[in-house]
Amino acid sequence: MKKIFKFAGLACIALIAGLAFKQPTKPVIYLIGDSTVHNSDKVQWGWGSILPDYFDLSKISINNQAMAGRSTRTFIKENRWHRVDSMLRPGDYVLMQFGHNEGSKPDTNKAGYRGVLKGTGEETVDLTWPNGSKETVHTYGWYLRKFIRETKAKGATPIVLSMIPRNEFRDGKVLRADNDYGKWAKEIAEQEKVVFINLNGITADKYDTWGADSVKKFFPGDHTHPNKMGATVNAESVVAGIRANPSIALNKYLKK
Repeated sequence: MKKIFKFAGLACIALIAGLAFKQPTKPVIYLIGDSTVHNSDKVQWGWGSILPDYFDLSKISINNQAMAGRSTRTFIKENRWHRVDSMLRPGDYVLMQFGHNEGSKPDTNKAGYRGVLKGTGEETVDLTWPNGSKETVHTYGWYLRKFIRETKAKGATPIVLSMIPRNEFRDGKVLRADNDYGKWAKEIAEQEKVVFINLNGITADKYDTWGADSVKKFFPGDHTHPNKMGATVNAESVVAGIRANPSIALNKYLKK
């Protein structure tokens, strides 16, 4: 009997020692957003598929949970955010980029399924779906605020990015999102005291320099969804935004 207890004691000590010296789990960067972050990676690409090329994946991993066609509202409604939230651990990161699919008037028609209220306030609209279910639709800023606060509650770090610019030029300059979704994303980040990366502006500056004829080669199908070259431009803009702010802890995981 003494030998049994002695063996059990040694086994417990070994287990504790093993746990003590177990390598810590790598932090994870979760990406949430729309098709410009995660696409089919055939003709059209999302920058989230390129981003791992710039990080030391022996020290951190990237989990791209973005999904084509989603808005802030539908990302929550379809439980996609719940899945990400359930995986978050202290030390993780959430990079969020939305704005391309929010623009329709929110209603129960197909066109309004993704739409949100404009701005960052507390306004709401109540919808009743044909099956009798109820839904309260909020502003774009309200949804971003929810992502940010719930990320913080898990001990993870939220980073807000403005949407990539579309291939739309006027008077020789690409149209920017600094009067709507880009502006609102920045406002929410400032209100919640989290990092904001002006992805829209960083890439738009490049487009303005290169000109419309050069930029159109990045968009083979429409004005929103870039090919791999275009997605690489945007991934490099994300990295540039991180490097420009030394306070972002993600800098230590970037390749030199």
